[in-house]
Amino acid sequence: MHDQNFKNLILDYPREALAFFAQQETGDDLTQARIIPIRQEQLKDRLGDRFRELDKPLLVEWPNGNREAIFFVLEEETQGSRFSIHRLAHYCLDLAELMETERVIPVVIFLNAGKQKTSLRLGGDRHSYLEFNYLACDLKRLSANV
Repeated sequence: MHDQNFKNLILDYPREALAFFAQQETGDDLTQARIIPIRQEQLKDRLGDRFRELDKPLLVEWPNGNREAIFFVLEEETQGSRFSIHRLAHYCLDLAELMETERVIPVVIFLNAGKQKTSLRLGGDRHSYLEFNYLACDLKRLSANV
């Protein structure tokens, strides 16, 4: 139930949510931005393929042309130990392919932190072929006085 409440808060206050959870990527210029919630269910190539659903993807556009549009993938994790960086990477890669962009910022909001990977690197001894990171917010570790 609190998962839906969390999604509703993000939808009701998208500027504030992005400013709080992703300020290092949004900067201070959200006042002129247009924020559009996008489809949560990701498209499947075949009917029998695995179903993927994003928590709350948002498209941020700057009509004045100051910045190029960018997608924020906000994922809420109730149990940090159940978090999968591989699943998050799939979500982001699928969204980037669907929307024909490379401007995707993954943000994970942990309600109860556990031990989770903060980055993913695929490669061999000599080269890295894919590196994936995300912005993380561990709510339990934040001071209530902020």
